[in-house]
Amino acid sequence: MINFETSPERYKHWKLGVAGAVATLTMDVQENETIADGYKLKLNSYDLGVDIELADAVQRLRFERPEVKAVVVTSLKPRIFCAGANIYMLGTSSHAFKVNFCKFTNETRCAIEDASANSGQKYVAALNGTASGGGYELAIACDEIFLVDDGNSAVSLPEVPLLGVLPGTGGLTRLVDKRKVRRDRADVFSTLAEGLKGKRAKDWGLIDGHFPTSKFQEAVAARVKEIAQADGANSKATGIKLNPLPVEASENGREYQYVSLKLNREQRTADLIVRGPAAGDLPASIEEIEKLGDAYWPLQAYRELDNALLHLRMNELEIGLVCVHTAGDIDAVLAADQTLVKHKDHWLVREIILHMARVLRRLDLTAKSFFALIEPGSCFAGNLLELALSADRTFMLNSPDEKVEVATSEFNAGILPMSNGLSRLQSRFLATPEQAEEVLAHEGRFDTEAADEAGLVTFAPDDLDWDDEIRVAIEERTSLSPDALTGMEASLRFAGPETMDTKIYGRLTAWQNWIFQRPNAVGPQGALTNYGKPTQPQFDYKRT
Repeated sequence: MINFETSPERYKHWKLGVAGAVATLTMDVQENETIADGYKLKLNSYDLGVDIELADAVQRLRFERPEVKAVVVTSLKPRIFCAGANIYMLGTSSHAFKVNFCKFTNETRCAIEDASANSGQKYVAALNGTASGGGYELAIACDEIFLVDDGNSAVSLPEVPLLGVLPGTGGLTRLVDKRKVRRDRADVFSTLAEGLKGKRAKDWGLIDGHFPTSKFQEAVAARVKEIAQADGANSKATGIKLNPLPVEASENGREYQYVSLKLNREQRTADLIVRGPAAGDLPASIEEIEKLGDAYWPLQAYRELDNALLHLRMNELEIGLVCVHTAGDIDAVLAADQTLVKHKDHWLVREIILHMARVLRRLDLTAKSFFALIEPGSCFAGNLLELALSADRTFMLNSPDEKVEVATSEFNAGILPMSNGLSRLQSRFLATPEQAEEVLAHEGRFDTEAADEAGLVTFAPDDLDWDDEIRVAIEERTSLSPDALTGMEASLRFAGPETMDTKIYGRLTAWQNWIFQRPNAVGPQGALTNYGKPTQPQFDYKRT
């Protein structure tokens, strides 16, 4: 069972230090502290456990250390920054684990870029030695990269020449989209196992600077000081502590304060219930919000939802369909949204909203089918309506005897964007964008017939047909090929414009579910299988 909860005092592989406006994240991977058996984490190579700690540190810096404006990512290992994802870990892992591992590391790198873009925390990669594969992909997620010029240290993406696979954490996309490296040079770099060193790496745009060993620390410190001294609104803010999430785990699910996950393993389905805020969870002033800290409903509920989604991904591989429910008072959810909008310029509220958006994107990117079920007592409104808009299908009960409603708020107008940069309403109504505006302009709540007419739901069965229609839909969905569904869902969820994120995740779904299963990579004579052995890979040279 993989646990995604950690904290700095429990880190095994990272050291987090803060001095004023500068934080330092130092990588010091303990080779025997692996998340599974059968490999050692030599040369600062990493597995999922290392990245869980990194993701936690990035999150904590945003909430607990808002005064930080520059984050230095470096290594304690001499002459090595990071050797990337551990190859023996990849070689011995299941296909599903490899893909989910790469997806999580991508989300962590995207969180670094989100912190830079929206939280004023700029990341500087101080490469005190070679950065290869995922190590360079970590560096390229940072704003600036500086490499020690010691005659040996280089940056490289050796996956194609050495392993017969591709960089798994967005490296190729960031190379040409983010750093805008020329395509021909990127082609050479990505097939050059030894990589490139100082001057040439700088000339090609792979790094931002290089300094001799004797001047490296001083030069990096000077640049970091420039970043930290730039004007910003967070310098006097006081952070809040992110406490461990209380959760009761059992054989049949997980129970949090605001989230319940109920597993139906025989049917390969799960019920995910998100409860809205109660009256006591609705502070109106920023002082009350700060006092509540991580217990404030939007933050705690979405942290719980995030944890449940990660648990489903990594620990419940055979659960193919998640039925999403909400429970609570629509007015309370809308009141919470109003408070967040009112205080959106305050650093803490801004971070809470950004966190909510990241969690919803995690749902979008999860390789499970999602059906939203809107019933009496549901509170699919405002930010929680995004759960229904995220779902692959939405069912809303049409009952003459019971009130079933949904409602919108400003949160549905783009405050919680998808990876394609659009709101979920915009993505839903690409062909008729005026419909999104009409939905947002609608006064009051939508009953089932109004929601159906507005295009907010897929089906609106009446109370006589509800149970049978839901049962048949679930049985049909779970009878289909999970591979085909993963590809179909990933293709359909991100309509509209392409962004760097959608490129990364679209390609991730496509190539990893193909190349990671091809004999040229993982067969008996494959490059990944034979890495580190005296035998050489044998390729089937037919192009497909």
